[in-house]
Amino acid sequence: MIYTITLNPALDRTLYVKKIQYDDSSRIEKEQRYAGGKGIDVSRVLATLGVGNKALGFVGGFAGEELEGRLLNKGISSDFINISGETRTNIIVNDMSTGTQTVFSARGPEITPHALMQLIHKVENLKEPNMVTISGSLPPGISPEIYRRIIEIAKNRGATVVLDTDGDALKVGIDGHPDVIKPNIHELSRLKGIELKEMDDIIKAAKSIREQGVKIVLISMGAEGILLVSEKEGYVASPPKVKVQNTIGAGDSAVAGFIYGLTQGKELKEALTFAVAAGTATTLKPGTALCQKDVFLELIPKIKLTAI
Repeated sequence: MIYTITLNPALDRTLYVKKIQYDDSSRIEKEQRYAGGKGIDVSRVLATLGVGNKALGFVGGFAGEELEGRLLNKGISSDFINISGETRTNIIVNDMSTGTQTVFSARGPEITPHALMQLIHKVENLKEPNMVTISGSLPPGISPEIYRRIIEIAKNRGATVVLDTDGDALKVGIDGHPDVIKPNIHELSRLKGIELKEMDDIIKAAKSIREQGVKIVLISMGAEGILLVSEKEGYVASPPKVKVQNTIGAGDSAVAGFIYGLTQGKELKEALTFAVAAGTATTLKPGTALCQKDVFLELIPKIKLTAI
């Protein structure tokens, strides 16, 4: 079983306005709502690609119930810890006159020590955890140490662990030796404390992280594609030029595409190609919609793979 863990899930409320009128009323033309959060996005894309999985994390209040219901309607099973606080709602405003997006991300509810330990016990008792992904920001009340702890528990259970987060959570999580990490270029720069622009420097940084006990390092680089560094292999997979409508969820979709490749028994270079195809497919969808399988499949042969 594949499990996705999202400690700070959200409802993504996407609003479309003809033009943002500052200091005046801006009429909403269309509204869409999705279950959101980085791990939730991974679950949604895996389900779209036909891969069964179960979503874990914390939910609370009416927003939490709506999030669970939206996952259920997509055929995604979940086993959340219910909390007293309200699941956060993120607001994404699309200005149709300019094609630009503005994202307002909420902090999320505070998690009590009791709820935190409930999650730990749930991870300790996961049924046949073949793969566990841990993604996203930390809600108030939780130390970055939680990521290291979850990684160690999951690995002791025999799971392959994928970590996708930022800042101190990423730094501490790496100490748990996840099998795969996927920072973007900005997150990698923050982790290393320097701005990384040149490919040679990015590769060097990725190799230094691998030497800390991470088997596979994936670095997403926007339109330049994704870099993969493992013990014996190194590749850059680049997407074709496309008209990008949205970048929200592209990295999460890439994680799901990579996992999809692994579940299909593919080699790392093929799984990397799937990652770029899934991420690119999501950029073609507006708002917080994610990739569609037919677009994903069409993109796979268009991905350029280069050994490094």
